[in-house]
Amino acid sequence: MKHYIYLLLIGFLGLFTACNDDFMERFPQDKITDDIFWESEEDLKLYLNGLYPLYIIGHQDGWADSRTYPTNILGSPLMYGDVFSDNAVKSGSEDARLAGTHTTPTGSANTGWDWTNLRRINYFLTHYQKADMNEEDKLKYASEAWFFKAWDYYKKVLYFGDVPWLSRDLQTDSEELYAPRDSRTVVMDSVLWCLNQAVKYLPEKGKEQAGRLNKDQANFLKARICLHEGTFRKYHTELGLQDSAGKFLQEAITACEALLGKYSLYSQGTNPYWKMFAAIDLSDNNEVILARTYIENEVGHAAQRYYDQNNSNRQAMSATRGLVDEYLCIDGRPIYTGGTEGNYEKNPNFLGYGKWTELENRDPRLTQTICKPGEYVSVYVGGVVSLEENGITYPSLAYNGGSAVVSGYRVIKHWMGDMVEQDRVTNGIQSAIEFRYAEVLLNYAEAKYELNGTLSQEDLDLTINALRERAGFDFTKYPTAKLKVGQIPADPRLDKIYADKLEYPVSPLLREIRRERRVELAMENHRYEDLMRWKAGPLFTVPLRGINFKAVEDLYDGTHDKKPEIAAGVTVGKDIRIDEDGFIICYPFSPYSNTIDGVLPWDDYRYYFPIPTEEIIMNPKLKQNPGWENR
Repeated sequence: MKHYIYLLLIGFLGLFTACNDDFMERFPQDKITDDIFWESEEDLKLYLNGLYPLYIIGHQDGWADSRTYPTNILGSPLMYGDVFSDNAVKSGSEDARLAGTHTTPTGSANTGWDWTNLRRINYFLTHYQKADMNEEDKLKYASEAWFFKAWDYYKKVLYFGDVPWLSRDLQTDSEELYAPRDSRTVVMDSVLWCLNQAVKYLPEKGKEQAGRLNKDQANFLKARICLHEGTFRKYHTELGLQDSAGKFLQEAITACEALLGKYSLYSQGTNPYWKMFAAIDLSDNNEVILARTYIENEVGHAAQRYYDQNNSNRQAMSATRGLVDEYLCIDGRPIYTGGTEGNYEKNPNFLGYGKWTELENRDPRLTQTICKPGEYVSVYVGGVVSLEENGITYPSLAYNGGSAVVSGYRVIKHWMGDMVEQDRVTNGIQSAIEFRYAEVLLNYAEAKYELNGTLSQEDLDLTINALRERAGFDFTKYPTAKLKVGQIPADPRLDKIYADKLEYPVSPLLREIRRERRVELAMENHRYEDLMRWKAGPLFTVPLRGINFKAVEDLYDGTHDKKPEIAAGVTVGKDIRIDEDGFIICYPFSPYSNTIDGVLPWDDYRYYFPIPTEEIIMNPKLKQNPGWENR
């Protein structure tokens, strides 16, 4: 259990999580802190404890209803983060940030341009040497701070591009307050240095104190960040940094190699993929590299109680047809295997868009991510999952409302179906997996391909095929389900999307690497970051669609109000809108003129967010991100 981060660290965490905003008031930069606080190892641990929940957010705590900025995601970022992507939609309207009508904010509150946590980190790094302990142990704790500093700057660069690199905590008269932004190369080289320090000095897994960071977690973060930076530089050719992309890709490979074989994919019992995210106890899960776990009746969260399947009074979330279409059929081939648009050749295993028939004969992860009516929550009443006792409650297809399933594809990943957990309210203890081995395999495969353009069969078997095998693909019955070098199945539908939307070619093997990533990590808050680093923002303009309503309209005629099939009546034009082919249009009544018939706009300036105007007024050397100057 030592690779999990408990929410109650050494009994002190409540002091920090309850009053994060006044943390520096509790330990101010004055005589008391400098002369008394920095004396012992316990002082260093106590200070660092306050950083853990600021970065290892998990499912949040308490009511679990905070927002994550600048994407404005409400609730657990792991559960809901994909709403800010093409994987999922929420009830009501899309965010202005997705609609392209987001304007440059005046103030910096709720924009992501926040330096409070980084100041706390730098304050530690300028004071930890005062502790009376050996240098090796001091570096171990400094490495925790470097770990969080790298994570913080990674997010800042993701959202804003060039940012100031701050090596110390600032005072009101610090010259850095009025300095220009540092270049991406300076910042990311500094991030890599922090990551390498963390890898070097953090203890090995099993040798760290319970609940503290270890070397494996540092290597994981390094792999994630370096893959992002390497591919960002490769595809964002406007930066002129393509020649340095290889350095970061190699660092990602090196970090992954340090983890290969030390963990394994969780495969216990039936539906292990779904079960992994619906867990409280992770002690038998060797896929987890970092998780936030909670302690009953001490610190918990209400994320499960208000997850969109369970009496939600917050945003409801549903998956898009775009995500559903990307899942392979059980034979490892896509839904269309040949032909051209308007005349595609259908995979015999693909049953078309009937009464959720598109969920059948597919990658087993599909129905462990998206609920097929008659399974899981659609037959869940009072803590009992039973078709016989409860009948099927079909998704509410209204475009608005706390329990609406806008697209008709109800998300099941992260849902527990546990009445005891729901009744804990704000003391819920569902664990939140932040880092897992599956991502290591995906990062490794992608980094190796992006570095030299090839992957060996051994690489594929170690990574993508291992993930498919854990998912439940039957390689014996369907040999084509195993990805083989030189035998990549055709996918004319997805290839056309890439050709139409992206400014660079995507090879069949790279297409499968990206598919595997989208499917395996769906609803874990990765998709937006992937689209940004791949320079794939135009994929936002693929029409957002849901189920084919024409196939189920008889079910929603208002007469099905009792078992065995329960479905609220739906009026087309009022509750939903459909396109000419009968598919539900997501965001049908958008208040934004930029969104037309569920098609979001895209402009390349949106690869970054704007810097708040007041920051530029106070420091004219900052300069606004291009494209945001007059918005």
